[in-house]
Amino acid sequence: QVQLVESGGGLVQPGESLRLSCVASAKISSLNAMGWYRQAPGKQREMVARMHVGGSTNYADSVKGRFTISRDNAKNTVYLRMNSLKPEDTAVYYCNGETRNRTGVFRPYWGQGTQVTVSS
Repeated sequence: QVQLVESGGGLVQPGESLRLSCVASAKISSLNAMGWYRQAPGKQREMVARMHVGGSTNYADSVKGRFTISRDNAKNTVYLRMNSLKPEDTAVYYCNGETRNRTGVFRPYWGQGTQVTVSS
């Protein structure tokens, strides 16, 4: 129903910045929420940043103050600006979108992921 395509990952040095982009096939204003998750090898996928359609956000403690989630409704795109990157930020980053129907049933959608590697 909803396709999500991430881009913007790459190899950077500690302290540098990246901006990830997620383009949705649907109007993001029609989604209940969108967010960014990441998964490092051998670890569980974790929430990094999430934005409700109303604009409220939450962040993982490990990225709070460094990462910022934003959106451009006209482009159906959600961004993740990552500043002051650390080696522990290395992971595959996934875009997530969530729909909710009138009966309250949630449905998640996932992109294929983009690799972020932070290394000196």
